[in-house]
Amino acid sequence: MRMSLIACLAGVCLLAALPYVLSQGLLNAAVQMLIAALFASAYNVLCGQAGMLSFGHAAYFGVGAFATVHAMNALGGQGLVPTPLMPLAGAAGGLVFGSIAGWFATKRSGTYFAMITLAIAELVHSLAPHLKGIFGGEAGLSTMRMPAWGFDFGSTTQVYYLTLAWVLLAMVLLYLYTRTPLGRLAVGLRENSHRLRFLGYNVHGLSTAVFAISAMFSGMAGGLQVISNESANYVLFDPALSAAAVLNTYIGGVQVFLGPALGAVLMTFFGYAVSDLTRSWLLYQGVIFVLVMMFMPTGLSGLAGLVGRLRERHGMGRLVAVLMLAVFGAALLSGGLVVLIELLQRLFSQDYRSLLQLNTGKAWPDVVLFGRAWAPGAILTWSVPALLLVAGATAFWSARRRLAQLDVDASLPQGSSLNDNAVEENPV
Repeated sequence: MRMSLIACLAGVCLLAALPYVLSQGLLNAAVQMLIAALFASAYNVLCGQAGMLSFGHAAYFGVGAFATVHAMNALGGQGLVPTPLMPLAGAAGGLVFGSIAGWFATKRSGTYFAMITLAIAELVHSLAPHLKGIFGGEAGLSTMRMPAWGFDFGSTTQVYYLTLAWVLLAMVLLYLYTRTPLGRLAVGLRENSHRLRFLGYNVHGLSTAVFAISAMFSGMAGGLQVISNESANYVLFDPALSAAAVLNTYIGGVQVFLGPALGAVLMTFFGYAVSDLTRSWLLYQGVIFVLVMMFMPTGLSGLAGLVGRLRERHGMGRLVAVLMLAVFGAALLSGGLVVLIELLQRLFSQDYRSLLQLNTGKAWPDVVLFGRAWAPGAILTWSVPALLLVAGATAFWSARRRLAQLDVDASLPQGSSLNDNAVEENPV
């Protein structure tokens, strides 16, 4: 517990120091990471802790955003409340709409609940462009941050610190929520709702309360988004935003409180860093999600717990070689996969097909990748990704064998080894 507190304080200090080391562009990306972290953590209240999978949580993010826009434009543009308190308007909007939608959605559970949340989100997404008085039509609504409390909020740095303060406050409140009786009962909803009903609890009311709390913090994240961008449009209700919340939460890990926030930060940074380098960045996100679900169902945050358990069992000295081999294998596999995807993306692109039509009857033009030309018909072109994939798979297989050997050695009596036992059982 003490080490976790120290790590959290160190993380807060690092976040507070970011404006002094990052450019304004990267600082704006950091603002988006903080908002995504809050949105994923709010979603995890419903999905990870209560076990209710929602496919339409962007609806409450968007409602909170538009509630904040109207609050900022109220009273002739002076704002309903000072700018630093505007996220409260988003939280209120998310809470009201989440309470209404949650009452209907939680009438069912499982797949039916997921489909109802998706239907509600699609309904709002479809109606938003036509309700110009509320959502501004396709153009959306714009606003302006007004000076308050001695700050003009004209710089990205001030917006960053305002976002950081609200995200930290929200994360503390979410953590405290998990320690309350309501938070404990939410875990009971996930594990066995029928038993809760048998014990006399109002399961529907409990589910609605959890849904509303999740929607409230999602609306707060939407309010912070508006403060950052000074505008909102119906794109905030897009299903892609709901899908991003699901992906970020599960990639980070639903079993650890900060897991969804970690996943959101990493995937948001991944989007900013990779989207300028390749057109296939969404494909890479999908590949990461599939691999995490297949081989790391506890998410990326579960790796720390796994390494801790292995260290206690085998000792860090014996484990370092296995971890380094596994990391080396992962790097080779990633390199091979990137080369293969980028080659195929260029070969199947519209530009390359147009080039083929211009060179009818001639050899296929070379593909420019990583600063050099690759001939599509050359064996070397496809040998490079194949060798990287094979070498990476071999390194992973060797790491698994070494780890299995460590498990076998740990299960033997102290001072003996598998070879010693074999000699005793089969004396020459």
